[in-house]
Amino acid sequence: MTGIDATYRKKRLDRGIKVRSDSVFAISSYREILYLVLPRVVPVITLLVLPLILKGYWGKVLVFACMYGLLALSWDFLASCGLFSLGQSLFFGFGAYVAGTLSYYLHLTPAITLPIATLGGGLLSAALLSPVVRLRGVYFAMVTLMLPMLLMKMIEATGLVGGSHGLSALVPFHNEWISTYMAVVTFLVCLFGFRRLINEDYGLVLKAIRDDDRAVMSAAINIYWRKIQALFIAGAVGSFAGAFMTHHYQFVGMSAFALDYSILPVAAAALGGPGTFAGAALGSMILVPLSESLRALGGLRIALYCGVLIGSVILLPEGIFHYMERKYHQFETFVKVG
Repeated sequence: MTGIDATYRKKRLDRGIKVRSDSVFAISSYREILYLVLPRVVPVITLLVLPLILKGYWGKVLVFACMYGLLALSWDFLASCGLFSLGQSLFFGFGAYVAGTLSYYLHLTPAITLPIATLGGGLLSAALLSPVVRLRGVYFAMVTLMLPMLLMKMIEATGLVGGSHGLSALVPFHNEWISTYMAVVTFLVCLFGFRRLINEDYGLVLKAIRDDDRAVMSAAINIYWRKIQALFIAGAVGSFAGAFMTHHYQFVGMSAFALDYSILPVAAAALGGPGTFAGAALGSMILVPLSESLRALGGLRIALYCGVLIGSVILLPEGIFHYMERKYHQFETFVKVG
């Protein structure tokens, strides 16, 4: 074996169907079409079928995973623009309180509150964060981390919108099947919508702002206005998640701004692999069921949960999705040295 190691080395090769680019392929048979289509179709079909299989508690876990997935997707979208946020709970909380207030005081149904909360939460998020879009890196992240905590203390001190007691007995979804499939379909639409948007001309400008904002400014493009637009898009997606969960729980309180809604989406994106959106979606589908399956262990659950997360990040710094994608599109062989 030592002789083999001395004269041969492992070489990684692209499969014959792949040509130079991640989006350019040479297709010559139906088998190769299936090779490209299956990785995209199988996850979609699986998610659409899962509500029919999972009942009761685990059906609710699927809904939670989709909502955390929306927060992870919005985080990944902002990161693609160079805005590293630790305040996804800000988006979630805005959507939750807008929907909860409309439902509690005006007795509006989810069909009305969800679109209003989605757009309203996006506008509030963009307006509140627009003064700090000039900040970069950790400074922007620190502001987004502190704002949800500030809003929690303001609600507690002033007693607005229920204060520390929150608002309860909100209008629920009339049909559990409709609400479950609404969560799944919205999650899939945002996943493929973000992937399409970031590869269009608009998304390429956003990625260019992340890579070299000075060069984009020299092309007479207002990068701060583009960042505000990105904040609105990400804020609207996160606000939908908050509004949905408000009607799902039939309650809204200060916990809508909890740190969990900021940390778990970041962890999901880190675990799955940032920059692809599919990685953030995959990470949320792993972390949320894992967290719920370990709930019976009590305090030990957090230790095991953190251990799994740290181990995966250390062993796969590129993320699970990048690793799976690389293994799917490439194969390894031994070649003779010299």
